[in-house]
Amino acid sequence: MKTLYGIRNCDTVKKARRWLDEREIPYQFHDLRKDGLNPVQLRAWVDELGWETLLNRRGTTWRKLPEQTRKAMNETLALAVMEQEPGIIKRPVFDLGSQRLVGFDAATWTRLFQN
Repeated sequence: MKTLYGIRNCDTVKKARRWLDEREIPYQFHDLRKDGLNPVQLRAWVDELGWETLLNRRGTTWRKLPEQTRKAMNETLALAVMEQEPGIIKRPVFDLGSQRLVGFDAATWTRLFQN
C-alpha cells in the first residue's frame, strides 16, 4: 500500500490528495502531526533522500526556529528538529514502497502513474 505522509491542512498535501483521489489511486494518509513519525523511518528517509531535501526551509516552522539553530543546521540537528517538529518536513512524502517522492509535482506524478 502506498502511503502519503503530510499534514492534513497543508495546501500542497491537499492538492496531492485531490490528484490521487481524482485518478482513483489507492493510498493511505499518515498525518505527521497527529500520527507522529518513527525515528527509524525518518533516518531511512534521510539516508535515501538527504536531510536537505526533507527539510522545508520555506515554511513557518523553519522561520520560527532560533536564528542560531538555523545557521548551525546539519544532518544531526536536522534529524532532531524533524523528530520534534514534523511540520518542518517538506510535504508530502509519498512512499511508493520501492521509491519515495518529496513534494507534489503533477507532471512527475503523471509520468509515474501513466500505466
